[in-house]
Parts: sequence; structure tokens; C-alpha cells
Amino acid sequence: MQKILLGLMFAVSCNLQAFAADNPYEKNYKAQNTGSLVSLQANPDTKMYVSNHKDKDNISMLENGYDMMGTTGFEAGEVPADLALQHGKAIKADAVLVYTKYAAAMTAASKIDTYKEAAKKNGGEIDEKDVVEEDVKYKYFASYWAKLPAPLLGVHVIKLARSADEENQQKQLLKGLNVLAVVKGSPAEAAGIMRGDMLLKINNTELNKADELAKVVRQYQGKQVEVQYERDGEKASTKVQINARN
Repeated sequence: MQKILLGLMFAVSCNLQAFAADNPYEKNYKAQNTGSLVSLQANPDTKMYVSNHKDKDNISMLENGYDMMGTTGFEAGEVPADLALQHGKAIKADAVLVYTKYAAAMTAASKIDTYKEAAKKNGGEIDEKDVVEEDVKYKYFASYWAKLPAPLLGVHVIKLARSADEENQQKQLLKGLNVLAVVKGSPAEAAGIMRGDMLLKINNTELNKADELAKVVRQYQGKQVEVQYERDGEKASTKVQINARN
């Protein structure tokens, strides 16, 4: 993850007060799930990072024991990045990841056409008002993260489905749960479970929903279990010592 602590290319000091009363990062914030996730610390030292690899960053944060609290997305002119940090502190996030890119603007060809039309109207001359640069717009995105307690198992999963072209054009769910990320230092990592594996069973319990996985992990906390999984089309199993919640 390429990251620069506490900063973007924009000069922020002179703009913060102008935006403080109407923080777009706060105004456009959407909480993930129930929105009840916060830092384990009463007063977290919220860190902000700037990057341009959102999907990779999400996996990296999950692997390092964080979970997403929510996101902000909007389009505007220049907005100080410190406002994302300000909102992160307000919602007690441990980390804020900020992404900025140019919004769609007039292409060079479109500008030439505009100038040609202006020249026709003005007898071959282009007036100064016809070449005024348009306001620069940016697309902003920020994600907010909280550090989780040590996990019982240490995997993040989703349910995958076959494509609509398969099984007579009917979309059917695949068996098992696909591993999106494995938390570093977790029981799952120690047992050799990897990102991309399909978890099939824990002991004799089939895994077809994320809440089924959570339930069986709580049931066997502090105990060793057999996890059956599929990797690259081959089925295998491994022993996992599930943590106990302190």
C-alpha cells in the first residue's frame, strides 16, 4: 500500500475553516452494516493514509485485523483531506484511507470543437470568455476502519455464485464460503488456510452462510476442529485450534 501520512497534494490549512461547517466526508458517510463498529480504544490516535489501490488496500486492512466501519464518496472541487481525518476521529476510527482522482472533464477534441464554434460566431476570432478553463472536479472516496480483537478463527468470507450463463441460465449458489482474506497471526493462517479457498465444513457442520460459520466458530472456541475446504478444485482438510474469547 502506497501511503503518505496526513496529507494530499492540496494545501489544506487555509481551506479547513471554510469546509468545517459542512464537511462533505461527514455529509456523505455511509455506515457499513449496523454502524456499531468503533475502535477498541476510547480515544484512538486515528491515522490517515492516501492511496490509489482501493481493492488491494481493502484486502490488506482485513488481513491486518481491521474491519470496515463505513465509506464516503462524492464529487467536488478541491476539498482538504484533513476533513476525512476529522470525520474519522469523530466516529472513533483507527484508520482512514483516502482516494482522489480527476472527475470526467471535457476532452481535448471537445475543447477544439467548442473553440471552432466560438470562432464562427465571432467572425473568425475567439473571445477571451470562450477559453476560460472550466472548474476542476475530483472524485473523492474514503474508507474508515476499526481494529478488531484477536479473532477466534481469522477469515473473512463471502458467498459465491455461478454465472448466469451456467445451469440453463439459472444463477445458482456454489457450496461453501469463499475466503476473501485471512487475518495475519490467526488460527486460520497457522493452519494453512489461504485467500481463495472455499470453506466447506467445520467438523460435521456444512458452511453455506456467513452466520453459520460465525455460529460454529463460537460453538467450538478454545477447541481443535477439522476444517474441510477446496483449493484449485481439490478438496483437503486441516486441523485448526480455534481461539477462546477472553
